[in-house]
Parts: sequence; structure tokens; C-alpha cells
Amino acid sequence: MYQNSRFRAGTAQYQSVDISSRIEGATPHRLVQIMYEELLKALDAMAFATERGDYVKRGERQSKVLAILTGLETSLDFDKGGQIAVDLVAIYREARRLVIAGGREGDPEPVKQARAMIQEIASAWDRIGLQG
Repeated sequence: MYQNSRFRAGTAQYQSVDISSRIEGATPHRLVQIMYEELLKALDAMAFATERGDYVKRGERQSKVLAILTGLETSLDFDKGGQIAVDLVAIYREARRLVIAGGREGDPEPVKQARAMIQEIASAWDRIGLQG
């Protein structure tokens, strides 16, 4: 038991260092890419935990998903983004609704639907970075 908790603590510390190293010196575009990457990982982990009936992990991942969605939404610039920013808000809110429904119902399908929506946006964001 003690070794397992040490392993989890070490893993958490490594993940924190990994994210910190990716964020340090990143451009604004890259920061959004990182948020999408972390969001997709959290959605995958939530769906997996939901399928396995692991309520603790599901709750942890759901909290992370909702926090990242909120971060993405609050970072939108409506003056520069115009209609695209408005459309993204609608997508983020729908993804949030699906994630909450999946968590409440113990059903991974809404979570997978949210993931598909976010994957599409993340892929488009990646393509924008390749053009710039």
C-alpha cells in the first residue's frame, strides 16, 4: 500500500513537471494546444473510468475536464474572434453538458461524444499552427 501511494505521488509530480516544462516559454497558440491535449487525455480517462465503474477516477477526471473547458471558454477574445468565439462557446457548453450527463448517468457515450467534438476543434487548431 505504501509503495502504491509513493508511486502515485511520483507519477503526479512527474506529470506536473511535464506540464510545467511544456508551458514554460510556450506561445499563446501552443498554450491552447496544450489545453486541448490535456482535455482530450482527461476525456479519455473519464470515459475509461466510467466504463470500469471507477467513481473516484471518473469524478477526478470530470473535474479536470470541466476546469479545462472553463479555462478555454474564459480565454476567448470576442473582439478578435467574433462569430468563431461565439461558436466555440456553444461547443464548449455542449461538451460540458455531455460530460455532466455522462458523469451523472454513469454512461461513457456522452463523454465520447464530447471528446469527438473537442477532437475536431483541436485538429483545426493544430492546422492553424502549421499555417502560421
